[in-house]
Amino acid sequence: MLKKWLKAGFMEKHVLYPTEAGTPQGGICSPALANMALDGLEARLREKFPQRADGSYKGKISLIRYADDFIVTGNTKELLEREVKPLVEQFMRERGLELSQEKTVITHVEDGFDFLGQNVRKYKGKLLIKPSKGSVQELLGKVRKIVKENKQTPAGKLIVQLNPIIRGWALYHRHVASKSTFNKVDHAIFEMLWQWAKRRHPNKGLRWIKDKYFPAIGKRKWVFSGEVDGKQGETLLVHLYEIASTHIRRHRLIQGEANPYDPAYEAYFDERMGLKWLQSWLKRRKLMALWRGQEGKCPICDQKITKETGWHIHHILYRVYGGTDDLSNLLLLHPNCHRQVHHQKLDVTKPGAETCPKEA
Repeated sequence: MLKKWLKAGFMEKHVLYPTEAGTPQGGICSPALANMALDGLEARLREKFPQRADGSYKGKISLIRYADDFIVTGNTKELLEREVKPLVEQFMRERGLELSQEKTVITHVEDGFDFLGQNVRKYKGKLLIKPSKGSVQELLGKVRKIVKENKQTPAGKLIVQLNPIIRGWALYHRHVASKSTFNKVDHAIFEMLWQWAKRRHPNKGLRWIKDKYFPAIGKRKWVFSGEVDGKQGETLLVHLYEIASTHIRRHRLIQGEANPYDPAYEAYFDERMGLKWLQSWLKRRKLMALWRGQEGKCPICDQKITKETGWHIHHILYRVYGGTDDLSNLLLLHPNCHRQVHHQKLDVTKPGAETCPKEA
């Protein structure tokens, strides 16, 4: 299958381009190849540094990887230099690969290191992960380039170009300690846009420029704003995305042994799905529709579902067996009732329904 994929070519503007060697720039095949090439590295490390009886690993050796980027942790620099690095180099040589000398570094966590655009470092014993300086500079470089290339572009059209880049960067970093960095980046972008606005109107006063481009919107002051044409021909007011308004949301680690294809973990993934839905405005509307359809009650105990009682989403027909996320296949249950349903393998129906699909 991999060989077929590599030789399949790619389409661009209805033209088929062959791929006889290498992979297309940005192609989805690249991370798949990297993952396949590095598969087995963790097992090789486990052979040399096995797990102890207390659950820890010899030398505290652990591997974290994402596509072709990876980190190996250990309790001493000497262990990493003398044993771990030669093992990794040998593993990669067998696959025709080698470590990048520029990117490979052995450092202490208190000195910090960058990984996937974020800086990992311990400050007085406390681990903090922040957007890396390189990632911040890359974002500001993109914004600066767009602003310079659009000196005569109306503010609204400039905002439309900037918002996807700024919002995407903020959403990527919202799971770590980013609040201070977000404020600094907002200020740096404001300075660029303030200079852009003053350059457009050299004969106007600062108050006039402020009122035209940086009005107050609700409780926010100095909001870079402009107008664009809507789909129906109307004029729409758009605002620059404020990075500092991005809510910090801690990532909830998934259980390492959890398998979405194993019925034993159906309840676990139902719970994760419910938490994820709370973070989406559209999904919250779906939750409210589900709650109203049950008249606010749990169909197992017939008691009210409230914020205090909590709730879990339950799939009538498990996703493992082909169940969907349609409202017709979902129920809201109390957490204890949900555990009872899965533990006792009970069949549950929608309120008012006579029959329901079997779970298995």
